[in-house]
Formats: sequence, C-alpha cells, structure tokens
Amino acid sequence: MKKEDVAAHATAFVRKARITDVPVMQKLINQFANQGEMISRSLSELYDNVRDFHIYKEGDEILGVCALHVVWEDLAEIKSLAVTPAAQLRGIGTRLARVCMDEAAHFGIRRIFSLTYHPEFFESLGFQVVEKEILPQKVWGECIKCAKFPDCNEIAMLYRIDDVPGEPAVRPHGSEKTG
Repeated sequence: MKKEDVAAHATAFVRKARITDVPVMQKLINQFANQGEMISRSLSELYDNVRDFHIYKEGDEILGVCALHVVWEDLAEIKSLAVTPAAQLRGIGTRLARVCMDEAAHFGIRRIFSLTYHPEFFESLGFQVVEKEILPQKVWGECIKCAKFPDCNEIAMLYRIDDVPGEPAVRPHGSEKTG
C-alpha cells in the first residue's frame, strides 16, 4: 500500500451526511442509477432526506453513501447504498449497511428491507429473500414512481431484529449494550 493510501485509510470514517455532502452524494448515487442499478435521486430529494444518510469518507473524499429510511412503525429501508467503483470490495458497503442496521435497532425498528440487484451482499449481512408483496408501504410509496414499475426485477431482502426483554431491539450484528 502506498504511503498516501495508508494515510487516507487511517483517516477513514463513517458519519451522518451533511448538507455540503449532497452534491457528491447525488453524483455517486446517480452514477449507479444511470446504469440501472438503483433509483436516481434529485438534489431536492437528497436535501429533503439528508438526515437519513451516512457517508464513508477517506481523507477528503466521499467513497460511499447509504440511507436508512423509516417507512413505518416497525419497518425501515436501507437504500441508495453506493460505493465508488475504485473502492468496492473493501468492506465499505458492509460498514455503511451495518451502521444503518445499528441505527434501526436504536430506533426500535424490528424489520429492515432493501430492494437490490445484489442479494448475495445482503445475505452476507443476514437478510433473507422475501416477496415484494409483503412490503406494500414501499411499493405504493416510492416504487410506483419508478420507470420499471410494475415490472421491476429487483430482489426484496428482509432482516428481522430480535426482541430483547426490557430493550427495544438487539444490535443487528451482535454488539452488546454496555452501561
């Protein structure tokens, strides 16, 4: 690894997105949308929903983005998960998805879903394939706006967070509560 790569990796972190991140987020998301991999996002939509997003940053560069969008009282979606092509297969997508899963557990959300063309990625996080029909809030909330509706071939994936007595939810990937 080059000296500058080591320095950038040492400063890598995930954080909540900021208003100033939105233009870069849009460019990254829409790069994959233009390839038919996800829904494109307008600047207006991203500004409206900036609080849903996390970004992965190395040095001064945003390499990944992911959102947790609350859909219903017990349901949230991981969406707009995108990692720059040059930074893929380095665990960035996994790190972003796990942060969103932790956030869902924090809110007491028991089910997390994603619609994807890459089910193997979500299976590695513990998601299971389900029928889209069990997600009516998603279908009528956002999918109906998509050019591929109703003939979308994305795969619906669902993760269930187990209940723990006295706690709203367990951390999705085994973290224990301290305190």
